[in-house]
Amino acid sequence: MPGYKNIADMKQILFSLFIILSGLTVSAQRTYLDCVDDVDKAIAENRLSDAEQFLLEALRMEPGNPTNVLLVSNLGMVRFQMGQDSLALATLNDAHEMAPVSVTVLENRAQVLCAMGRDDEAYADYCRILELDSMVIEPRFYRGIIAMKNGDLDTAEKDFLKLQELVPDALSTAVGLASLYSSTGRYVDAVKQYTILIKHEPSAEYYGGRAACYLMQQRFSEASQDIAAGLELDPEDGELYLYRAYLNRQWYRNDDAVSDARKALDLGVDPQRVAALLQ
Repeated sequence: MPGYKNIADMKQILFSLFIILSGLTVSAQRTYLDCVDDVDKAIAENRLSDAEQFLLEALRMEPGNPTNVLLVSNLGMVRFQMGQDSLALATLNDAHEMAPVSVTVLENRAQVLCAMGRDDEAYADYCRILELDSMVIEPRFYRGIIAMKNGDLDTAEKDFLKLQELVPDALSTAVGLASLYSSTGRYVDAVKQYTILIKHEPSAEYYGGRAACYLMQQRFSEASQDIAAGLELDPEDGELYLYRAYLNRQWYRNDDAVSDARKALDLGVDPQRVAALLQ
């Protein structure tokens, strides 16, 4: 045969070609890790539908992989971000059955439950998380918020003071304490927390919170400054118009008070709150 010295040489070349082609076939096959990498890329690029398909592909590829619980949890959160709350919750329930003591799964499920307005179930998940790991931050913050909404101020205060111990400089700590102190009439303490928040992240909401505390202390000049600062950041904040209406009423600027009250109503503030504040 032309080009080959003997049959042995040709066999060796054919065998080498087989090895090369076999290697190409193996490298062309998608692996479990390839799917996981594609999930990360898709999520980073906000291609949620693609991320969902890559997660399902990985789960089908290696159904017995012990790390699948994290993939199922991620699948639940991808579906949640896609607006599929009920399906997301069902998926996270599956993940919880796979790993009943996974803090990550419980935290993800609690987030979905809160978004669905199922605060009591979310609260139970946050309590379980804190039983498993008392040092976690976000679950303690959210449990404190739900406890405060439910009127359990003792639990809320314990959670927020624990946050102050664990992460004294965190914004979540200041948010929790500002909400607690303003809700329980400790306006001087609340002002301190709102001041911390404003220094870190000026917003109409925080200026409004501090302005409300100033109003409750009859510190009208400071309240006026905060209302003005807040409206400069967000001219459509109904709460700030409500506070300014009250302030104008205190200063006997009745026409201005009525104008601000109407603006607050137009921006969606509860009419009963407007009437109560202006009495």
